[in-house]
Amino acid sequence: MMGTNNSHHLAIRVYYEDTDFSGVVYHASYLRFLERGRTETLRARGIDQAALYGDGGAGALSFAVRHMKIDWLKPARMDDVVSVETQIGAIKGASLTLHQRIRRGEEILMTAEVLVALVADGKPARMPPALRAKL
Repeated sequence: MMGTNNSHHLAIRVYYEDTDFSGVVYHASYLRFLERGRTETLRARGIDQAALYGDGGAGALSFAVRHMKIDWLKPARMDDVVSVETQIGAIKGASLTLHQRIRRGEEILMTAEVLVALVADGKPARMPPALRAKL
C-alpha cells in the first residue's frame, strides 16, 4: 500500500519461525522483512522483477543488494504485526538507495538504508529509461 511521502507500507505478522528461543525476532529475520518491503514497493510501481530477469539469458536484469546500514532499536516479538515502510531515495545510473523502517504502531523498531545495484551478467547495468520512470 502506498502511503505518505511516496512510501510503501507492508504489514507483516511475526511468526514463531521468525523468532529466537525467547520469542524475540531473530536479527536475520528482519532482512527477509526488508526484502519483502522492497519487492512490494517495486511491484506497486509496476516493476515486475521476474520480467526484468526473463529467462536469465543475455540482457537479463536483476537487483542485488550492495550495501546495508541497519540500526536495530527495539525488539519485535512473536504475534506482533509490524509495518515495513520503504521509500525510494537517490536513483543513479546503475543503483538505487532505499530508506526502510520497521514499525510496531508508532514505535520505530529498526531503520535501514539499502543500496541496490542493477546488474546484468554479474556486472553493473545502466538503468533503462522505462524502469527509471517507474521509480
